[in-house]
Amino acid sequence: MYDSIYKTGLFAGKNFLITGGGTGIGRAIAHELAALGGRVLLAARNLQRLQETAQEIRDSGGRAASYQLNIRDPIWVEEVVDQIVRDYETIDGLVNNAGGQFPSPAEHISPKGWHAVIETNLTGTFNMCRAVFNLALPADGGAIVNIVAEMWNGFPGMAHTGAARAGVVNLTKTLAVEWAAKHVRVNAVAPGIIAGHGIRQYTPEIRRMIEENISRDIPAKRLGTESEVAAAVTFLLSPVAAYITGETIRVDGGSSLRRSLWGSQDYPDFDAYDGFTD
Repeated sequence: MYDSIYKTGLFAGKNFLITGGGTGIGRAIAHELAALGGRVLLAARNLQRLQETAQEIRDSGGRAASYQLNIRDPIWVEEVVDQIVRDYETIDGLVNNAGGQFPSPAEHISPKGWHAVIETNLTGTFNMCRAVFNLALPADGGAIVNIVAEMWNGFPGMAHTGAARAGVVNLTKTLAVEWAAKHVRVNAVAPGIIAGHGIRQYTPEIRRMIEENISRDIPAKRLGTESEVAAAVTFLLSPVAAYITGETIRVDGGSSLRRSLWGSQDYPDFDAYDGFTD
């Protein structure tokens, strides 16, 4: 069972589509929403993981279904959203959690690698927002939450995902204004470094770097949990957030206030400029 702090039955009768819902933060969000009475519709490329998470939720008494999907393919996205509408009539809330990136100095990122990350994190998010808005939201509106990242001070080591996530933050603001007339709220959640599935995808060297920098760069002195991110998403989807749109909530333990995970490096001093010649 998932132990939520929110009101039992908060989302009874509501349908939520969660991309990347089979693992990590997406899985935690799915469990949270299902524990509160919502039906969760999980979508991702890896169908087996989706089905495993959906079964976990059903075993706990919740309602869940899974749909294989590549968010980079706009036709596939529309087909899946259309199928969900045939299955369940509407989608009351969309959580754009699916994404992906890899660590690399900017000069070593190939054009193919750059486009893959941009198309997944930025274009994929737009594909989902557009399809759900056009095909699936109920007449009285709904809510969208985009998962981004802690990239406010740049994202050294992952320039591609920093650029994509910053684009999603701007997209969030834009859609919040454009779609307000349809009673659609659009917000985002920006996790910092979160313990769990995402961290385990990196090499031991990267994981060591993250651990070594916790005490220096994160005022909270620890990694976040997937459930802490899920709780923020739940808040933004809930009726109590009815007057919040176009915003991004940071769930990062204060790391965005003082981040230097790229580490210090030895290099010559930058040349100084002085316009006075006397």
